[in-house]
Amino acid sequence: MSITATVFSAVRSRARRATGRAVHRGWRWVQERGAVSNQNPGPYRFHTLGDGSKLAFPLGTVFNEQSIAIGPFCIIGEQVTISAGFLPGLDLGPEPVVRIGGGCVIGRGSHLVGHQSIVLGDDVWTGPNVYISDQAHEYRDTDLPIGKQWPRNEPVEIGAGSWIGTGAVILPGSRIGRNVVVAAGSVVRGEIPDHSVVAGAPARVVRSFTEAEGWQPPFRTDPPRPLPEGVTAEQLRALVGWDLHVPTEKQP
Repeated sequence: MSITATVFSAVRSRARRATGRAVHRGWRWVQERGAVSNQNPGPYRFHTLGDGSKLAFPLGTVFNEQSIAIGPFCIIGEQVTISAGFLPGLDLGPEPVVRIGGGCVIGRGSHLVGHQSIVLGDDVWTGPNVYISDQAHEYRDTDLPIGKQWPRNEPVEIGAGSWIGTGAVILPGSRIGRNVVVAAGSVVRGEIPDHSVVAGAPARVVRSFTEAEGWQPPFRTDPPRPLPEGVTAEQLRALVGWDLHVPTEKQP
């Protein structure tokens, strides 16, 4: 390769790297400016958007946000859809249809589709691509297309401290207790007791806790140890502010 060609290749390589850095810096700037919070609400007027909460940019579909209440210190990932009602522009009354408690984390690509009532307690965390809805299609009329039949609504409630794994589906009528683990890919319907682990489609209880017997079946692994740096779980929570939010029931 000639000296001229070598120099040209080096210049082109530096230009590509510079362009790549510029693109990434520009995208980070767009993400920062496009994120929604109560300090930077953009075009959205939520029923409640608590201090310290942020909806990452780019957002998914968000409409009728006046019927959506989000507590403090929540993290809503990119491309998360949160909707209330059938169509944008509906007057759904003074009370929220979708309520997200304080300290919740909603994984990217998830959908919360509310028509009657979806309630997430404090500190509910989800993995990505979780689907939660309080409405199901009706199919009793064998002559009418399913999509044109009047749907059925049943409220959904997820108790405080629960973890919903990647790709899980929470169907209408689900009532999930406190500190419940829903395994990835599960399809949940019905009542799930506090302090249990459910898995499968349809989901069933595979582990549960009682004061008398503890966890059954017992865990086969030791409890996690503190981080090598010596930071305890309590110190970590304090460091990142996980314990700073006000419980939902105390919000005005």
